[in-house]
Amino acid sequence: MASVKDYSVEEKLAALVLLQKVDCKLDELQILKGELPMEVKDLEDEIEGLNARKLRVEEEINGIQEFIAQKKEGIKEAEALVKKYEKQSDNVKNNREFEAINKEIEMQTLEVKLCEKHIKDATEEIEEKARLLESAKKAVATKENNLAGKKSELDKIINETEKEEKQYNKEAAEARSHADERLLASYDRIRKNYRNGLAVVPVERDSCGGCFHAIPPQRQSEIKLRKKVIVCENCGRILVDVDLNDSIEVK
Repeated sequence: MASVKDYSVEEKLAALVLLQKVDCKLDELQILKGELPMEVKDLEDEIEGLNARKLRVEEEINGIQEFIAQKKEGIKEAEALVKKYEKQSDNVKNNREFEAINKEIEMQTLEVKLCEKHIKDATEEIEEKARLLESAKKAVATKENNLAGKKSELDKIINETEKEEKQYNKEAAEARSHADERLLASYDRIRKNYRNGLAVVPVERDSCGGCFHAIPPQRQSEIKLRKKVIVCENCGRILVDVDLNDSIEVK
C-alpha cells in the first residue's frame, strides 16, 4: 500500500475534496439528530443532580429521626428519674433533703418539656423535608419520562442513519489516508472556524466558493494546474478548480 508521501498534490487535493464531501454528509446526519444528543446529556445531568439532592434529603430525614429517637429516650430517662425522686421524697428526713429532691424533680420535668419541644420542632422539620423529598421524586420522575422520550427519538434516528454513518466514516478514513498530517491539520482547523464546516471549496464564477472573494486569473490558473495547495487569501479555505470538485461524488 502506498504511503502518504507517494501521493501527488492532485491526489491529495482530490482526497481533500472527497473528505469534505463525506464530512458534509456526516454533518447532515448530525443535523438530523439536532439538539437531541445535548438535550439527552442535559437531562441525564439534571437527573443525577436531583437524585443527589433526594439522597441528601433522605439522609437529613434519617438524621432528624435519630435525633427524635434520642430525645424520646431522654424523656423516658427523665420520667424514670422523676418517679425515683418522688418515691425518695416520701422518706426525706429534713427540709434540706426535700428541697434537693424537689429541685431534681423540677429539673427532670423541665428536661422532659425541653425534649418534647425538640421533638416538636424536629417533627415539623421532617414534614418540610418530606415535602422537599416528594418534590424531588416528582421532578426525577418527570425528567426520566422526558429522557426516555428523547432517547427513544435519538435511538430511532441513530438506527436509521447508522449504516450511512459507518459507510461515510469508512470513506472519510480512506480519504484521510491520502493526505499528509499537516494538510489534514489545516483542513480540520479551517472546518472548525466556519459554521458550515466548509474547508475545501471550488472556485466558481471567478470567486472563492466559501467567502465569494474574487480570485485573480493568474491564481485560478495555478489552482487548475493542481501542482500545489492554494488557499483563499480572504478566508483561508483550500481552493480547488470546479472540474476536480465536480468529478468527485459521494454515493
